[in-house]
Amino acid sequence: MVPFNPGGQTKMLEFSTFGHFAGYYDLGRTEVQPLPVDPDFKTSGIWFRFAGYPMLAPADNRGAGMIRYRYWDANREDNVWGYVVEERRVRRLSEAFMSTSTGFSTWDPDHWLGFGAKSQEYNYRFLGERQMLACVHARNSPARPCPTDGGATACPDDWEMRNLYLVEVTPRPEWRSLISQSKTIVYLDSEMWFNPYMDNYDQKGELWRTQVYLLTYRDRPVPDAKVAVYPFKREFVVAGSSIDIQTGIVDTCYLPGPNTPERECWYINMGAVDRDFFTQEALTKAAH
Repeated sequence: MVPFNPGGQTKMLEFSTFGHFAGYYDLGRTEVQPLPVDPDFKTSGIWFRFAGYPMLAPADNRGAGMIRYRYWDANREDNVWGYVVEERRVRRLSEAFMSTSTGFSTWDPDHWLGFGAKSQEYNYRFLGERQMLACVHARNSPARPCPTDGGATACPDDWEMRNLYLVEVTPRPEWRSLISQSKTIVYLDSEMWFNPYMDNYDQKGELWRTQVYLLTYRDRPVPDAKVAVYPFKREFVVAGSSIDIQTGIVDTCYLPGPNTPERECWYINMGAVDRDFFTQEALTKAAH
């Protein structure tokens, strides 16, 4: 993360690396058995599981991570657990944590890869369509730092005019106390159904944070992939930046990272993980 200073110098505040980000859907399974529904859904009611762990850097937070369960029941909150390094144990986290950034970071889990909050907790209003520049056929993997803002974001790549739908997302009254944003404007690409941009507004209605995502569309996440090769083209996020307008702090995430040995990065519907990866036991074991 760095301060945002277009045309000027920036200073690295913190560098973080995670071992894994993974997801497992119980419903809508199309490529990995069991198809099309995991029988576990009948007893657990879990729609999908997400995990991000272990943190590898910085050293003082090595081993940290979280797992998250989302339920099909619209009235049931997400279950979230995090491994707390200082306590060397797993703790249950409030769902409010999902829309709240921690430490210096401007990212929150609900916006790590697009708008990922629980959809039933929000109201939606279509605002219209707009032609805007977006990066959906990126050539560079890893993405390249932007020279005009001191490397705070990633920008040198193929940008093109796209047709975007603008949707205003506001917390439903019964969930408002759990959500730190007063509203989010989601810019949804009308062809690829992903949001190249999001604008988040604070509780006072002031613009707070903007997320920008660079994507590519091909049959592999990186040109030299040997394993993550698919029989059809699909979308891959290659970079994302979260810009805090009010503080000037920027977090940019690279997928894959520019200095990581694992370059292929995205293994979608390849059976790379099973349900056991999304347990407190696995989270604790990875932390040690």
